[in-house]
Amino acid sequence: MSTPAASPSGFDLAPPSPDERQRLEADLSQEEADVLLRHGTEAPFCGGLLENKEPGVYCCRLCGLPLFRAQTKFESGTGWPSFYAPYDESHVKGIRDTSYGMIRIETLCARCGSHQGHVFPDGPPPTRLRYCINSVSLEFVPHGQPLRDPLGRGDDAHLKPA
Repeated sequence: MSTPAASPSGFDLAPPSPDERQRLEADLSQEEADVLLRHGTEAPFCGGLLENKEPGVYCCRLCGLPLFRAQTKFESGTGWPSFYAPYDESHVKGIRDTSYGMIRIETLCARCGSHQGHVFPDGPPPTRLRYCINSVSLEFVPHGQPLRDPLGRGDDAHLKPA
């Protein structure tokens, strides 16, 4: 029997089982499903997390994996929440995206594979990266609050202090 994949920070990165995935997907709104499952994009400047400046963690809306820390969020002027670094590099997967006649790097949740947005090489120091993420792809967990942990994997035990 193989050991489930784990991130350096201890989170279980094994994908949800088909039954777990079906349960998670059934909980999504139409807009969330369009973005997370069908690689859609929400309209700019209308996402619910764009203006959020509270301390905390931004997690995958589908599976709850922490993807970004609030302290890495910055105002990019693009109309989508932007971050210069992921919570843990192993939590965000990048794949080549050639849709719409462009060459970009699409970002996916490393646990469930849901579409989050794209990463561009025009961000601020120290990484010079801009993770441009759809608000509907994320759920914000304020500092000190427990993670949702919809897969029951004990995610809170691995949450690093801010």
